Amino acid sequence: MGDVSEAARYALVVPIGIDLRTRTTLVCGALALVIAVSILLRGRVRTVHLLFAAFAGDIGLWYLSQSLFGFFQQTIWERFTAILAVLLPQFALHLFEAMIPHEGDRPSRLPRLAGVLAVPMVLLVLSPKQGFWLVRGAVFFYVFAFLTAGLWELGQRGARSGSRATQRRVRFLVVIGALAGLASVADFAWFLGVNPAPVGAALSVVFLFILAQALRHERLLDVYEMLARLLVATAVAFLIAGIFYVLITFIGGFNTMYLNAVLAAIVILVLFDPLRERVAEQIQKLFFRDRFDLERSVADARRRLVHVLELDELGSIVMTALEQSRRVTKAALYLRDADGTGFDKLAALGPGAPPRIEVATARALLDRLEGGPLSLEELKREVRERKARGARTDASEAVLSAAAVLGSLRDGAVLLQIRAEGDEIVGLLVVVDERVRDAFSPEEITLLDAIATQVGVVIENSRVYQQMKERDRLAVLGQMAAGLAHEIRNPLGAIKGSAQLLAEPGPDGREPDPQSREFIGIILEEVERLDRVVGSVLDLARANQGAVVPTDVNAVVRRTLQVLSTERASQDLTVEVNLDASLPRVAIDPEKLRQVLMNLYRNASQAMKGRGKITVSTRVRLGRGTTRSGTGMADEPFVELTVADNGPGISQKVLENIFLPFFSTKEKGTGLGLAISQRIAQGAGGRIEVRSYEGKGSTFAVILPAAMDALGAPSSTPTPLSRSA
Repeated sequence: MGDVSEAARYALVVPIGIDLRTRTTLVCGALALVIAVSILLRGRVRTVHLLFAAFAGDIGLWYLSQSLFGFFQQTIWERFTAILAVLLPQFALHLFEAMIPHEGDRPSRLPRLAGVLAVPMVLLVLSPKQGFWLVRGAVFFYVFAFLTAGLWELGQRGARSGSRATQRRVRFLVVIGALAGLASVADFAWFLGVNPAPVGAALSVVFLFILAQALRHERLLDVYEMLARLLVATAVAFLIAGIFYVLITFIGGFNTMYLNAVLAAIVILVLFDPLRERVAEQIQKLFFRDRFDLERSVADARRRLVHVLELDELGSIVMTALEQSRRVTKAALYLRDADGTGFDKLAALGPGAPPRIEVATARALLDRLEGGPLSLEELKREVRERKARGARTDASEAVLSAAAVLGSLRDGAVLLQIRAEGDEIVGLLVVVDERVRDAFSPEEITLLDAIATQVGVVIENSRVYQQMKERDRLAVLGQMAAGLAHEIRNPLGAIKGSAQLLAEPGPDGREPDPQSREFIGIILEEVERLDRVVGSVLDLARANQGAVVPTDVNAVVRRTLQVLSTERASQDLTVEVNLDASLPRVAIDPEKLRQVLMNLYRNASQAMKGRGKITVSTRVRLGRGTTRSGTGMADEPFVELTVADNGPGISQKVLENIFLPFFSTKEKGTGLGLAISQRIAQGAGGRIEVRSYEGKGSTFAVILPAAMDALGAPSSTPTPLSRSA
């Protein structure tokens, strides 16, 4: 019986297979102590960090004491091992309690119960009877029963958590802890006459490592990333070792170790990269399906975006890819408007995305995006940590306040800037997963940033493509206009001359009868109208922008309104003029600018049917435009000339086509006035914008870049800012 007791005592502390177990427990004990120390050296130490250090230190000393007993066979290490085993549940239960505290209900009774039972366990270990198998069985049952109960209770608290991220974190830790516990139990299989390898020690260290990472990284997905790398490296290592073994085995007959190593190394070098990629793909597919689906969706979207030139198709492809990834519940793609004052929604996934984001309101948010992608959840955590340290958080809180413009996309949003050439932000991509907090790891945000970069390329290509289409269209229109001028104007001249001759008295001096004069008048009127149409087509197609000189916009406005004042047949139409006296000059032909203003004024007057109010104003503004060289710059100085009316307004459907040639809502309109005006403005490096609301009137704004050599010099002498005509 004494021999059996001694054998059992020896096997419990250092089971059979002393060499392998002694070395393994020595290494694992040292690694556990390193992990315990490392958690204390990483920034601010909290209570949970101290408890983890105690737990990891206890495990490390436990394995070291087993190894030392295997080396020296001294009773003191045997008793030390047993005492450390009794203390293990104390640290583990308090650590689990600190990681996921009880919410709303009373604290767990397990730590108190374990503390009460620890006293007799220690007394038994220190007594002379500690070598009996019943005592050791009681210690073994005490340790693993409370560790199992602690893991089970941790899993229950995680399942009751309101955060899905916490649920996944706890489930992950409980599974790893259970595997480590089961493997450790297998170390005591000597009762059945089995001598397993010391797998429990290795898995216990893995459990400590993952638990440390879970405490260090509040984001569960970061732990998944590290585990993925660990699995890939392990799988590749085993495969390489297998290749080495096979080569050494099959060519071992050469009895040349150097040759064996060279051949094995060559095979490994050839197969390593494709093997690693294949293993990584399979592990991602099996264990990290969410990440795999996201990578596949992003890669597919980027391949499709290479061939996209239309912005509508761009939005559809991006939203479809995000939806198919099953990682995004809401998303929105915004593109910067022409004047750079805001971002308009191009496409969205899910409800609640605001239709527009104003630059002025979101300025702090956009400034933060200059540094790269932004996770609002991570920024909130950063603010909490800085407040806990007493540091200033004004800038970060300003960013969180500005994020209110995102509406329902604000919670948990990840924002990615879309840049075009010149490092200018031309759009925003917002993605949200409402199901979990911290839904995207840094590596996944990098994946999403890649698709945002691709979107920027598509936007730039679309701009160039639209410019090419416009140039080709105008070239075709110019050829058509030249043909029209040759084919139509000559016959028109003959028709007009013949009609005028018919209107004159005959050889006998008789005047045409009234009916003939009426038809002749119709002929002459229609000839003149057709002549104007041909002239308008020629103006639209003509590339010549006239004599471009630094032009006084205020002077052109005053002179044009003076000419137009003779067209007002009714006192029911009033004109209000607001001119900025400090207006810089613009580079444009004054006659071309007068043509634009006349067209906008007449359109407003006709829309109100001669009754209402027209407001003509000028001012300086900053924005983004396109210069004659084709490059766009932000915060350029612009001169804005606006013509506003309080007429019936323009419907959204009409607004979409208002600048298209030959599109008109007038019975006798040519549909070329606004197209020509826009062409003139674009030729001067500017544009015409329109804002209209049905029933409230319309506002047309001619935006022209200020002549750089005239900046700081007022375009005219001071005049009253407002007058009525």
